[in-house]
Amino acid sequence: MTSRLSSRPPRALVGAAVVAALVALIPLVYLVVRVADAGLATVLETLARPRTVETVGTSVALTLVVVAACLLLGLPTAWLLARARVWQRRGWLVLVALPLAIPSYVAAYAWIAIFPGMSGFWAAAFVLTLVSLPYVVVPVVAALRSADPSLEEVARTLGRGPRRAFVEATLPQAWPAAAAGSLLVALYVLSDFGAVSLFRVDAFTRVIYASYRASFDRTTAAVLALVLVALAAGLVLLERRVRGRSRRFRTSGAALRPAPDVALTGRGQAGALAWLGVLIGLAIVVPVASLLIRLAEGSRRPLDVGELARAAANSAGVSLVGAALAVALAVPVALLAARYRGTRVSAVETAAYSGHALPGVVVGLSLVFLTINLFPAAYQTIATLAFAYAVLFLPKSIGATRSAVAAVPPILEQTARTLGRSAFGAWRSTTLRLAWPGAAAGGLLVLLTAMKELPATLMLRPTGLDTLATELWSRTEVAAYGAAAPYALALIALAAVPAWLMSTAMHRRGGSTQPPADDEAHTAVDMVAP
Repeated sequence: MTSRLSSRPPRALVGAAVVAALVALIPLVYLVVRVADAGLATVLETLARPRTVETVGTSVALTLVVVAACLLLGLPTAWLLARARVWQRRGWLVLVALPLAIPSYVAAYAWIAIFPGMSGFWAAAFVLTLVSLPYVVVPVVAALRSADPSLEEVARTLGRGPRRAFVEATLPQAWPAAAAGSLLVALYVLSDFGAVSLFRVDAFTRVIYASYRASFDRTTAAVLALVLVALAAGLVLLERRVRGRSRRFRTSGAALRPAPDVALTGRGQAGALAWLGVLIGLAIVVPVASLLIRLAEGSRRPLDVGELARAAANSAGVSLVGAALAVALAVPVALLAARYRGTRVSAVETAAYSGHALPGVVVGLSLVFLTINLFPAAYQTIATLAFAYAVLFLPKSIGATRSAVAAVPPILEQTARTLGRSAFGAWRSTTLRLAWPGAAAGGLLVLLTAMKELPATLMLRPTGLDTLATELWSRTEVAAYGAAAPYALALIALAAVPAWLMSTAMHRRGGSTQPPADDEAHTAVDMVAP
C-alpha cells in the first residue's frame, strides 16, 4: 500500500515545513556569516595553527577509539541479549540501556571522585565508551531479533557450522544497524563537552568553549565550531547513506517466526552473566555507588533542599518549553517526510535534521553571537535557551513523529474525505488520532534529553537561573564532589525514565509471538540518537 496521499503535498504543509527547516538552520547560517566576516586570511591562519591541528587529531583519535571499543564490546553483548538464553534476559536488556540516562559529565565526575588521579585521553575514552555502548547494543539487539532466520537455516543445510552460519547469514543483516549505531557513537563523542573537560582533554568542544570564554578570541571559537560542524555533518551524511541501503526484507513465510534462542552450557551461562555483570558494574554500579558514597559522606557545604528543588524545577520548566517548541516544529516536517517523496521534501527534511550535526557548544556559541549582535534583548533569556533545546533535539521529535505517521495507512484519511470531512478534519480524525502517542513520545524524549544538556545551558541561561546540570557543573569545577552528588543523583533519576521506557517497549515488541518489523533496528537507532 502506498504511503502517499497525493502526488503533490498541500502548500500549507510545505510552507510550515520550510519554516521549521529554516528555523533549525538559523544557528548554522549565522555562524557561517560570522566566520565570513572574519576574512579568509584570518580563517586560514586559525586553521594552520598547531593547536588547531592538534585539536583535530585529538578529537578524531578519541572518536575512533571509542567507536572501535563500542563495536568490540557491543556486538557480543547484543548477541547475548538477542539470541542466547541468558538468565533474566529482559532485566539485563533494561540495565544495558540505562547508561543512556547517565550524562558523560556525571559519569566522569563519579569516576574522578573515586580515582582523583584519572585524567587524560584514555580516561575520557574509557568513560565515553561506557556511556556510549547502548548506541550500538540497542539497535543491534533489534536487528538480530528481526533478522530472517531462514537464511541461517539455509547456510546450515549447505554444511556451515552454527558459528559460520551466523557470521555469513545473520550478521550481515545486523551490520547496518551496528554501523548506524557506531556513527551515533561518533557524533556523541565529537559533541561531548563534559567528560573531555573534566579529564582535561583538548577536544573540539573544550577548546571552543575556552575560546568563547576568552572574549578576545571568539573568531577562533567560530572557526573551530564550523570545523566541528563539518566533521559531524560528514558523519550524518554517512549515517543516512548506511540507513538508506540497510532495509532488509523477509524472503518467505517461514520467516514469520522469531529465530530460535541458543542454549548455553553451565560454563557458558556463567561466562555470559559475568560479561554482562562487568559491563553493568562499570557503567552503572560504580558511578551510582560513587555518588551515594559522596552523598553519605556529606560536604562542608550543607545541602539546600530548596536550591535543589528550584534547580530541578528550572530544568523541567525550560526543557518543557523547548520540547513543546520542538514538537510544533517537527509535526509539519514529519508529515511531509512520511507521506511524500521528492528532492524538495528530502532537502527540507535534511535541513530540519541539521541539529543532528550541531553540538550543544556550537548552537550555544551561535545564539550568543546572534543575540548580542542582532537581538540584544533576547540574550540570556529563557526563550533563547528553549530555542536552543528545540534546534538541538528537533531530530528526536521528527524521527518519532515520522515513524508514527508512517504507520497510519493513508487509506483511512482518504476514506474520511469521501465521507465529507475536510482535509484538516480527515487528518485530525485519523492520522492525528492514531499518531499522537508517537509524537508525544518524541516530545518526552526532547524534554528529558534537554535536562541533561550542559554547554548550551552554560552559555545561554539567564543570570541567576540554575539547572541541575549547571549546579552540578559549578561544584565539580571546584572539586566539591560531595556537594555535587545530590544534583547528579537527581539528574540521573530524571534521565532514567526515557531509557527505561525505550528498553521495555523494545522488549515488548521483540518478545511478541510475531517478530519485529523489518525496520525495527532503524526505529531503535532513532530512539537512542544523541
